[in-house]
Amino acid sequence: MTDLLAIGTRKGLWLARSEDDRRTWTLDGPHLLAQEVAAVSVDTRGPAPRVLAGIQYGHWGPTVMRSDDLGRTWTETESGAIRFPEETGAALARVWQLRPDSADRPGVVWAGCEPHSLWRSEDGGCTFDLVRGLWEHPHRPTWEPGGGGGAVHTVLPDPASERVLVAMSTGGVYVSEDGGGAWTPRNRGITAVFLPDELPEYGQCVHKVAVDAGDPDRLYAQNHFGVFATDDAGVSWRSIAAGLPADFGFPVVASPRTPGTAWVVPLVADMERVPPGGRLRVQRTRDGGASWTESAAGLPDGSWAAVMRDAACADEGDPTGVYVGTRDGCVYASADEGDTFTLVAAHLPDVLVVRAARLP
Repeated sequence: MTDLLAIGTRKGLWLARSEDDRRTWTLDGPHLLAQEVAAVSVDTRGPAPRVLAGIQYGHWGPTVMRSDDLGRTWTETESGAIRFPEETGAALARVWQLRPDSADRPGVVWAGCEPHSLWRSEDGGCTFDLVRGLWEHPHRPTWEPGGGGGAVHTVLPDPASERVLVAMSTGGVYVSEDGGGAWTPRNRGITAVFLPDELPEYGQCVHKVAVDAGDPDRLYAQNHFGVFATDDAGVSWRSIAAGLPADFGFPVVASPRTPGTAWVVPLVADMERVPPGGRLRVQRTRDGGASWTESAAGLPDGSWAAVMRDAACADEGDPTGVYVGTRDGCVYASADEGDTFTLVAAHLPDVLVVRAARLP
């Protein structure tokens, strides 16, 4: 068994491999050197793994690249995989999320982009179609850009139904029950302390959402101030921030195999955006957010680098592997659900996204 980490940075993509132990890694790269890689996925549903990378291609603009040989060669769809229809008057600014659907829908890949938009591919990421239901939603003109831009940054298709959940900055959480046709905001209970009404219907700056392994209706959200959970697919949310050293942060990661288990990486709020006390730590819950424990072994003190929303992930190993990348170019791996971490890479450019896959 080979474990693969795809590490997207401000200036290229690196691939790290570990044979069996997830503690020792070999690093391959850079690929796509000098290109910003803000989104990456490793699609293992086909006969060979496909790496998809959403890149910012210098003065040529954003696009999606794909590799079917683990980075040896790359292909770009002629004229671009994601192009706004001419009548929209919009242009793609950045690809923020690439999300393969379930094994039962082997060609379907979702993309979340800037400006606020959702896209669906039926051919493994070669071409994408705009999801009109979200683009034409009456709320869209009032969604504002967050600090990093206005984007759909989370896409969570339910493998057992037509439900699709998205989260965006700033707009909050929206859910479609019909595969993308109609969309409903689901933010009740998530705060927006920067607005006159702290509990609006929509407009929250949700940073990331993850789905619990035991129940597709249980979700975790890292907010711009606050960590929240829901047991009813977002109809109502409750705070689970008690016990954390700070309630600000960017990523939230749920275990793909252990119900009730999730991880966050707290940062000192708001403008500082550094680990509390300069100590990079991962916080883990095993009871759906009722309590938290700190993971410190192998993580550095004297660290003032943030972890971005997609620079943390988990794999499907047993026990679950947890991975964290920082803006000072370090990547850490845990083979024991976050008890201990080892260094995968250092001195890379800013790490923007980390994705894990298990290859036979």
